[in-house]
Amino acid sequence: MTEPTQATGQDPTLTVIGEALIDMVQLEVPGDYRARPGGSPFNVAVGLARLGHRTALMARLADNAFGRILRTHATSNGIDLTACPHAAEPTTLAVVSMDAQGRASYDFYLDGTADWQWTQDETAGIPADTAVLHFGSVASWTLPGSAHIHGAVQRLRAQGTALISYDPNIRPALLGDAAHARQAVEGSVGVSHIVKASREDVEWLYPGTGIERIAAHWVELGALLVVITDGAAGAHAFHTGGGSFSRPGRKVAVVDTVGAGDAFTAGLLGALLRRGLRTPQTLAAAGPDMLATAVDDAVLVSALTCERMGADPPTALPRPHQPADAPLMAADLTFPDGTDNTGKPDRAPEPVVAERG
Repeated sequence: MTEPTQATGQDPTLTVIGEALIDMVQLEVPGDYRARPGGSPFNVAVGLARLGHRTALMARLADNAFGRILRTHATSNGIDLTACPHAAEPTTLAVVSMDAQGRASYDFYLDGTADWQWTQDETAGIPADTAVLHFGSVASWTLPGSAHIHGAVQRLRAQGTALISYDPNIRPALLGDAAHARQAVEGSVGVSHIVKASREDVEWLYPGTGIERIAAHWVELGALLVVITDGAAGAHAFHTGGGSFSRPGRKVAVVDTVGAGDAFTAGLLGALLRRGLRTPQTLAAAGPDMLATAVDDAVLVSALTCERMGADPPTALPRPHQPADAPLMAADLTFPDGTDNTGKPDRAPEPVVAERG
């Protein structure tokens, strides 16, 4: 087994706050499922840790069998769980179904579960050395906990010392009304520096509106960098300096898309940090070439995740003879089981970059 790149004690801490749940992933035989750790924020934390970053998770982990699965998976990936409350409520479940192209859909079982019961005292526990805070997905717009998460993020944004990243990870079946969802999402965009969303997300939120107008609106609300993933077309980025660009997808043999959007987020945040973009000021001043290579890194990390069953992002290999900001290549990444692909042999490669997590 290849070990991940080791972060040093001098590296910045990336903190992720939000849900940690169990994905019941559909297998080949109808009615057969496999329980796998999941939840968009949890997946982002795993992705960051595997890319060699010092990562802390803030998730309400239940004291039950599923909660123990989540804790074990996180700690085995080197994630710091010091700021994770022990929740009395049960673990949230998401039943994952796949279509013929490996695209995932989700049915959630979340009434009275742990992920939405945050208190102000719990969200006040953001590690003091946090350089980047990522939040989003269901926990960012599900009351009562979402109000406490928003308050904590708002306070950190006001301090001006950390980069704040947000992914709305829209689930229409849970949100119901797009007008209400827009209000919640725009409130989170307004306290964030980096916003990643999928075309599917933004077209549901703003029907009939082009992504350029949506991104410009989000920049006006306070974002410095907006990245919209676009399936096989790649990803589109919009920067506060007025620049925009698109990057292509990569051809891979898709097994499923579970967690691929979260892998994109981890790849993007890791790429920005490796290029020294660790503060709002440096991100605002970044040039288009540097941002484009960061998005390329994210596309690669996401694409490789699509070749695996479930949320299973790649691990970074040591690159002692490469500068930190060198673009990632497929040869720089592996998987914890030492393989590079578990795709089905009868599925031809196709262009892909993840949309939803």
